[in-house]
Amino acid sequence: MDWVREFYSKTGSWWARADARVTDRDHRRVRLLREHGVESGDVLELGSGYGATAVATAKAGYFVTAVEISDRAHQAGELAGDVAPGSLTVHNADFYEIALPGKFDVVCYWNGFGIGSDADQRRLLVRVAEEWLRPGGVALIDVFNPFVWASWDGDEEHLTPDPAAGYDHDLREVTRFDPVTCTATDTWWETSNPAEPISQTLRCYTPADLSLLLTGTGLTLTSIVVGDQAFSPSPQPGLGALLRDNHEYLAVLRHDG
Repeated sequence: MDWVREFYSKTGSWWARADARVTDRDHRRVRLLREHGVESGDVLELGSGYGATAVATAKAGYFVTAVEISDRAHQAGELAGDVAPGSLTVHNADFYEIALPGKFDVVCYWNGFGIGSDADQRRLLVRVAEEWLRPGGVALIDVFNPFVWASWDGDEEHLTPDPAAGYDHDLREVTRFDPVTCTATDTWWETSNPAEPISQTLRCYTPADLSLLLTGTGLTLTSIVVGDQAFSPSPQPGLGALLRDNHEYLAVLRHDG
């Protein structure tokens, strides 16, 4: 996973002026936290990016600890100007290595789970269950949906500069999907510099695969949220939102303790 810090730091520098702000997506995540987590309490957010969701969560009355490995973490301080003192702590660190004091009512990982191997994901889930979650706590984890990522195989995009919207770079993207390993590779480069592409590799999991991954971790999949609808992890024939419409779904995981 040596690529992780560089990829998110580089793309973060491309998109920070446009994306380092609290948006409706962040408020939706806070709503999901209330609906499927707790009304108040201590929240750990892994892979917090620019910190926009962490800021929105702290403003909603939670006590938030955020961990982000890339340079994006430095944006959180600018967003947190009117956050109540003591309600937000940001660590620019690797969440596979950091030691955190205390335990949390909820652990959130928005739009990032799947970086690394199955063994890496399982190691992280064990940390969530054994080190970070209080007994009876809940983990809310966005999981990349292989059905939709597979449909994007070979897609190419051209992001042209739009300074008024905060996008200053002319960028190209291509997406590939490996059906054997159920892994998506998302590659970006500056149009003027095609010789230096950067890629992220994302392991995608069906809900059934995720349930298998959870075996022995101390966590159980109790529901999935697709769009704004929650479903039990039981057979759901014809669930078009999962088959075609949403590139990720929210997994609600309960601590077995």
